[in-house]
Amino acid sequence: MVMDFAAFPGNLERVRERIESIQGREGLRGDVRLVAVTKGHDQSAVVAAQAAGVLDVGENRVQEAVGKQEVLERLPVKWHLIGHLQTNKAKYVPGRFALVHSIDSLRLADALQRVMESRGGELEPQPVLVQVNVADEPQKTGCDPQELNEIAARVSELSRLDFRGLMTMAPLTEDEKEQRRVFATLRRLRDDLSSSGLDLPELSMGMSGDYEAAVAEGATILRLGTVLFGERPK
Repeated sequence: MVMDFAAFPGNLERVRERIESIQGREGLRGDVRLVAVTKGHDQSAVVAAQAAGVLDVGENRVQEAVGKQEVLERLPVKWHLIGHLQTNKAKYVPGRFALVHSIDSLRLADALQRVMESRGGELEPQPVLVQVNVADEPQKTGCDPQELNEIAARVSELSRLDFRGLMTMAPLTEDEKEQRRVFATLRRLRDDLSSSGLDLPELSMGMSGDYEAAVAEGATILRLGTVLFGERPK
């Protein structure tokens, strides 16, 4: 079934206006990159995002992303892997993703390093974020905040990975105070790492239901699906 995304440009405009308003209220500056999450939609969602000027698209699963990439190989978009990456799927990452948001263990970091090394010098180091389970929810992936320093130190040492910042997901709640608490904690964790000498410009935090709280706490990347595309097909 081909979906109609005629509402996408208007939805995008409203989101951008809201971001500008929140940044003005909070005294914040800086670009906030929008990653259009096309998970669950066919390739027409990617085409709609690109046509509206959103050139960053996100997928949760490697195989779904690869399938769309093969069909849309000539479309000028940057692909983001925003979902959990299994170590045995790391082999599909090199050359395909502008940013992997979900490095959550030493084992995964080392696996991706080995895959990148196997490609020799033909590719630039793979940009990655370390995912942190700030909300401490067992159903969510991401490293424990207590493990972050060890993982961050290791990722920063790996020559074929380009460590760019942190990612998290807030609890599924409408409580803006709780959303902001989680996002503020990630920002503080990033700032602590930065104070040790790491250059970590990116904070990937905020989805359709909580992106306003994420913007207020300094998000640099938002991962937006429903608020841009509407509900996913059942």
